[in-house]
Amino acid sequence: MGGDYAPDAVIEGAVDAFSQLSSEDQLVLIGDNRVIRDKLASMEVEPSLFEIVPTTQVIEMSDHPAKAFSQKRDSSIAVGFGMLKSGLIDGFASAGNTGAMMVGASYTVNVIPGVFRPALTAFIPDVSGRTSIILDVGINPDAKPDVLLQYGILGSVYAKYVLGIENPVVGLLNIGKEESKGSSAVKAAYELLRESPEVNFKGNIEGHDLFTGEMTDVIVCDGFVGNIVLKMAEKIYLITKAKGIKDIFFDRMNFEVFGGTPVVGINANVVVGHGISNRKAITSMVLQTRDVVHADLARKIKEAVGA
Repeated sequence: MGGDYAPDAVIEGAVDAFSQLSSEDQLVLIGDNRVIRDKLASMEVEPSLFEIVPTTQVIEMSDHPAKAFSQKRDSSIAVGFGMLKSGLIDGFASAGNTGAMMVGASYTVNVIPGVFRPALTAFIPDVSGRTSIILDVGINPDAKPDVLLQYGILGSVYAKYVLGIENPVVGLLNIGKEESKGSSAVKAAYELLRESPEVNFKGNIEGHDLFTGEMTDVIVCDGFVGNIVLKMAEKIYLITKAKGIKDIFFDRMNFEVFGGTPVVGINANVVVGHGISNRKAITSMVLQTRDVVHADLARKIKEAVGA
């Protein structure tokens, strides 16, 4: 029920994703029962293909995240996290209120013990067709050195088990390649990453390394820098589209291709979609959640942090 184009785009995207799932996968639609069934009927889709969990409330995009999550217990977001915590679903995705999603992630399924701060991840393409992961892209705008080190570990686990990169290379996004460059937090994080046996650390990478063959598999930065990079990439795609430039590289900057940003460092598999998600973006978000679930990402991160 969340997102600028909900519920139509969400239901349409779920229907499209269903056709790409295996017979062992099941989709659960959580929201207004009548609205869901009426929409499926208008699409001539049999409702029995999905499990429908009825709710009566909606957390609006303008609602205060924590207050709405606690007060609207019969919203699709609150009910979804309750099902996730109880093990009734294996993964949860929504394009609704991002703040409420993060409240649910942190206080319902909880942060993995040993994880200092969970992170939002995003994908960055390069010109050769490779995809890298960048974190954080918005939760922690002022991350401490030990948090940045842990982002390197969390990102490496994601890159290995979801992207299929056996020994992912980690880079620290900075204003120069020299280890003496950057803020005090970034310089301290460089030392921690270099000494850590848990990451394959290349060193600093710069802004001009992004989108090229010099880009590492995992890009570590605080949420302030990461959010700027992510939104810049999204805008570059929109500019090329407006100018009529058609190129597969720029197309891969379209957020609709990935659909959402996985939350890493929590006890369950959660993907947060963009508020402006359309039908295609919702489809991608569902399929990405499927990939995260099949990779058993949350458990593998628990094992990595525990080790």
